[in-house]
Amino acid sequence: MIDLDNMKYDDDGLIAAISQDYKTGEVLMIAYMDREALENTIETGHGHYWSRSRQKQWKKGESSGHVQIIHDIRVDCDMDAILLQVEQIGGACHMGFRSCFYRTIEGDVVGEKVFDPDEVY
Repeated sequence: MIDLDNMKYDDDGLIAAISQDYKTGEVLMIAYMDREALENTIETGHGHYWSRSRQKQWKKGESSGHVQIIHDIRVDCDMDAILLQVEQIGGACHMGFRSCFYRTIEGDVVGEKVFDPDEVY
């Protein structure tokens, strides 16, 4: 296993973590992890992240129930980013879409809405 001390965390102690559907390859979201969140993800098999706005760790789905089951974890060549290949239960996006990347640069909605956030949060 890669020594987590060798990961290249930024000045805030974070690394980018990209979540991708393990079957389709669809990119679902990007978030950040500190070392503890990465350790918890490895240990539990569920996605854990660091919330920069709330300044605390969170487990994906802790309030919505839309968890991520980890199938594989990849480390990029610079060791400053993680790719999580996940089985996403429910939507990945807090706006109700399957993927956080649900709109084009023109603002057109192209993603699938899978839940109503007002009913979940």
